Amino acid sequence: MASRPIELLILGLGNVLCGDDGLGPTAVAHLEHDWLEPEGCRLADGGTLGLALLPLVEDARRVVLIDAVRLDEAPGSPVRLEGEELEPAVRERLSVHQVGVADILDALRWRDRLPESLVLLGLVPESVGLGLGLSPPVAAALPSLVERVLAEAADRGFPFQPRDASALVSAPHARALFGL
Repeated sequence: MASRPIELLILGLGNVLCGDDGLGPTAVAHLEHDWLEPEGCRLADGGTLGLALLPLVEDARRVVLIDAVRLDEAPGSPVRLEGEELEPAVRERLSVHQVGVADILDALRWRDRLPESLVLLGLVPESVGLGLGLSPPVAAALPSLVERVLAEAADRGFPFQPRDASALVSAPHARALFGL
């Protein structure tokens, strides 16, 4: 069995050509733009790659997936799934890429390579039809999702640092996150 060089993988999933389904890659883009990832952590835009992501996920000890998740909640509502509650959520097809997430989980299990921890953070989508950009309720909830990803990483010992602290000090979410 190969070693796991990635201590924490934060993986955004979804199709940016299908509205709110592009939530994962959009969140990762915001993280990459505004934050410096800590040593041992890797940010990745998994898009709709499905089983092609298997080697990347196999090399991670802990994984945080970022994705749109259809639930019976209002669009933009936060979602956090872990353990046994994760599997049913990715088996219900929101879009084509979720079939790939379920397949990845099955393949990891078959190969005895499941990460030590696997969490899915996301938002309930409003629209996953063809189109660019997030719907207003999902776009409004994106900053809080990014904060939840940062908090999840920090709770696992991987605190991100702002790329430009002076620009973030005026942002309400940065003041709350850093106690400013």
